Amino acid sequence: MTMQAETMTAKECGGCATSCNSAHLTKLGINADKFDFVIALAGNPNTGKSTIFNQLTGLRQHVGNWAGKTVARAEGAFDFNDKKYKLVDLPGTYSLLSTSVDEEIARDFVLFGKPDVTIIVADATRLERNLHLVLQILEITDRAVLALNLIDEARRNNLTIDERALSRDLGIPVVPLAARRNEGIAELLSAVESVANGAFPTRPRRIKYTDAFLESAVDNLSRQLNETFEDIPNARWVSLRLIEGDESIIKAVREKTLGTLKISKQFDFPQRLAQLEAR
Repeated sequence: MTMQAETMTAKECGGCATSCNSAHLTKLGINADKFDFVIALAGNPNTGKSTIFNQLTGLRQHVGNWAGKTVARAEGAFDFNDKKYKLVDLPGTYSLLSTSVDEEIARDFVLFGKPDVTIIVADATRLERNLHLVLQILEITDRAVLALNLIDEARRNNLTIDERALSRDLGIPVVPLAARRNEGIAELLSAVESVANGAFPTRPRRIKYTDAFLESAVDNLSRQLNETFEDIPNARWVSLRLIEGDESIIKAVREKTLGTLKISKQFDFPQRLAQLEAR
């Protein structure tokens, strides 16, 4: 399958007048070779992840939610301001607690794949419910952008979100958008670029535990994990999952296979899916 590169015009982007000129976006379809940055696209099901994926890459994923859909066609690419981005659309999940194959695939990529930026797509009309996944992802990675999709529906329902206050509280850029109408896409690209190149120093909100015994246990486990597994990306988060009884993490530590999940930027979704289903 081949696809001709498509450059987005100002009209297609809704005519938004921002410092991020939408003409600098070139949709590259599935041409994801020789990229500068890897971007993960995460979020609850039915928040508009596929729509955003389509807007940025020019591909046409079917919008819907069924098992294996995102895994089958997960990757695309775009060029923005002379930098090439590989976009990986993760399975829609409500959490990263690995209670399902989709959750485990999403968790493994954010944790071990180390994307340069994770775009977390949230439904602006159901923000409180979506924040559960947002906070889980921010426990894993420092480099994230919150995309408040369906902001047009939120307005129609008289819902007002102070995105600046939310950005301050979460410590990451927050961008309201209506992906179906191309509203906010340029601002999203600008935010992703700022996090990817370090222009926006993120300070993600993390849960602080007041229980001294728990903190001591986490510190002890983290030290042992760092000694056992070379370059583990987030020993604190893995320690918390061990304490909470995450079966997949416990098994990986016992069998000393945790390091084999370090997939860098060559994450193979079909292969990972087959590995999980074979267990």
